[in-house]
Amino acid sequence: MENSGLRDATATLGEIKARVLAFAHERDWEQFHAPKNLSMALAAEAGELMEHFLWDTPEASRAKVRDEPARLAKIEEELADVVIYALEFANMTGIDVAAAIERKMAQNAAKYPVAKAKGRSAKYNEL
Repeated sequence: MENSGLRDATATLGEIKARVLAFAHERDWEQFHAPKNLSMALAAEAGELMEHFLWDTPEASRAKVRDEPARLAKIEEELADVVIYALEFANMTGIDVAAAIERKMAQNAAKYPVAKAKGRSAKYNEL
């Protein structure tokens, strides 16, 4: 993908999904992008992202992204792969990501009310 200057503050989710779809379409990759394949690719890329932090303490993982620019660039690449596969999954399944996130955040708000969950990492059924 060419660098178009996309930034979180200005790019829409729809625009990014369209760019991901166009990239796959130009290469005739949609034939390979069954939900099974995309979900597996997404999991594989998430594993590659996690690998950067394997065996780190929470503070060491924070230091890695804060103090190691070369490492951060590699982490950024892995995160981009995760998001790209997630968006292509949405493209191939017709999922409206923004609507799905909105629904899920409402569900999470009900399961994790601020009064019970603030500052706690307990699962909703343990609050």
